[in-house]
Amino acid sequence: MEMLPLFLLSFLLLFSSSSATPSSAAFAEAPLFRNGESCPRARHGLCDPTRVHIAMTLDSHYLRGSMAAVFSLLKHASCPQSLFFHFIAPASSAPLLRRLVAASFPSLRFQIYIFRQELVADLISSSVRAALESPLNYARNHLADLLPPCVPRVIYLDSDVLAVDDVRRLWETRLPARAVIAAPEYCHANFTHYFTSSFWSDPSLGHRVFEGRRRQPCYFNTGVMVIDLRRWRAGDYRKRIETWMALQKEKRIYELGSLPPFLLVFAGEIEGVDHRWNQHGLGGDNVEGSCRPLHPGPVSLMHWSGKGKPWDRLDAGRPCPIDRLWAPYDLYVGSGSESSPSSLYSW
Repeated sequence: MEMLPLFLLSFLLLFSSSSATPSSAAFAEAPLFRNGESCPRARHGLCDPTRVHIAMTLDSHYLRGSMAAVFSLLKHASCPQSLFFHFIAPASSAPLLRRLVAASFPSLRFQIYIFRQELVADLISSSVRAALESPLNYARNHLADLLPPCVPRVIYLDSDVLAVDDVRRLWETRLPARAVIAAPEYCHANFTHYFTSSFWSDPSLGHRVFEGRRRQPCYFNTGVMVIDLRRWRAGDYRKRIETWMALQKEKRIYELGSLPPFLLVFAGEIEGVDHRWNQHGLGGDNVEGSCRPLHPGPVSLMHWSGKGKPWDRLDAGRPCPIDRLWAPYDLYVGSGSESSPSSLYSW
């Protein structure tokens, strides 16, 4: 099956509205991707040990990105039918989101879990961007509570990512005995910038927090993580993260949203992953959303973290060069449902 030519896809994008509500949004049906002969045959449903488990949040604002991300993961997987998706969604929109996902991916193996936003509402402090204050940003803290105990580990991905490699390679990352999380680390970044001056000047906080870690604490992006759920549960890491969130409400020790509590708990303790698995920052800076190129080196996963999102910039007719790599995975075909979405594409 053949995808719609890029120039025609771009034409459709320019005349679609990214602000459409889920109830009026139309998405094309993606191609069917099947396992090859060498792929393991799943025999026990969700709990089958051959599954590759991927967790993502679903909401109306980023649904367009989520659909493109799922499409890219299936397209580049060596065993696409072995992927199992765990979607976290608010109760109010979960039924509709389920129908939209199932319509675009009829053979997708997935489950939707309801996230009770009141679990974190009282712990969220103001951030540099209002979008970072959404309760759903903190759903990743609750994965070990939401997913079935038979799921040993999960790859957590943000909704603004695009895979161009087989995600099983990331899934097979080795986690040594003390590690709970694996993710790309960025030790060239100024780690002190992620916390306030009052944090670093407090004798009970600051550098003392990171003493005794396995390695020097470095920045890592929480939009791409391999998480050992059994170790997470055993160490009660959700409680550890929420302890820092509660302190933030009292002392203001950081300015960003859900990232700093992860750094406070895990920086210096995670298992490093090749940077190719999180080419992040493609959304530009958090204020202007200016264009940024890919980092040097190989690419397995692109991540539009930052203010600018590819679908918004494409619709506005002002895309960054990197956004054109995202466009062929966009399943959005506009508002309304007079025509079948799949009829607008030629696969």
